[in-house]
Amino acid sequence: MSTKPGPVMFVFPGQGSQYRGMGSDICAEYPLAAQIYDQASDVLGYDMRVLSFDDPNDEIGLTRFTQPALMTHQVACLRVFEELTGDAIKPDLAAGHSLGEYTALVAAGSLKFEDGLRLVKKRGELMGEYGEGGMLALTLDVETARKVADNHYCQVASCNLPEQTVVGGRESDLEALAADISANYPRKRAIPLATEGAFHTYFMVTAAQLFREVLDATPFTPPSIDVLSNYTARVHEPDAEAIRTRLFFQLFNPVNWAGCLQTAVDMNVGSFFEFGGGLGKADTPDSKRPNLESIIKKTLKTSNHQAHYSAAINAVSINAVSINAVSINKIVDGVGPR
Repeated sequence: MSTKPGPVMFVFPGQGSQYRGMGSDICAEYPLAAQIYDQASDVLGYDMRVLSFDDPNDEIGLTRFTQPALMTHQVACLRVFEELTGDAIKPDLAAGHSLGEYTALVAAGSLKFEDGLRLVKKRGELMGEYGEGGMLALTLDVETARKVADNHYCQVASCNLPEQTVVGGRESDLEALAADISANYPRKRAIPLATEGAFHTYFMVTAAQLFREVLDATPFTPPSIDVLSNYTARVHEPDAEAIRTRLFFQLFNPVNWAGCLQTAVDMNVGSFFEFGGGLGKADTPDSKRPNLESIIKKTLKTSNHQAHYSAAINAVSINAVSINAVSINKIVDGVGPR
């Protein structure tokens, strides 16, 4: 079991972690967060505060709006955390799940926030426009899930854990797949997900081809820290064109999040910090729980690897984790008690 403090990793969740009211608390408490929301509004041409805080037209769940809203919230949480800690916590590695990979590149300085917003705005528009079908979360390993999916014209869309795989396909094909699971794997589950289409599958090929034009026109610089690719589950190469190609392939290939976390374990990451988004039926931001916490902790347990995990997803947690992070940083540097 690994016990030695290791590198610090920043992680960012993907679609599904958005909610009405997201960001309202941090903007009310921190002027820096409010400035980031205003900046996003200027870039996107609509009021990000109204969309995120009130969502009067029930649009935050639409992919074209979800992705910019999540990136804005993630960056706001990150910047406030940096401000509260005096920028004392320096990450060695960053990663994000699907949309979150773009925020990870922003955090690494490879992608400007404004350019990132424009990218995910277009990405969300194309995914929503060309999306077809839906997605199911299966409590199956990826190889078994792939065999079953192949029989029903479906495709693996995300590998989150060794026993948690998401598949996508047409609704009728997903219904047949779910019936197959029920009949042949009675102890396993097929859980429908609320999405606008079969993301990260062959249904996204047209969206990816059109998105390439936007990727090609977007400037990338070498990341200041390592950033993991969903497509390869390895560290992005510093070359801009290499980053673009990985993001292109990410759109119609499975998100290998389990592989990304295994890479983090192999790199002996000692502290995980999650930024932005939130889950749960409660209405207020301070009642939300982190999106990636369960997956990360299960991975650590399975890998027999010890690491700190903290979440900065709302005003309450950002305040708390900022205080704790300074203590963790002292321990990592050998200053504080073990």
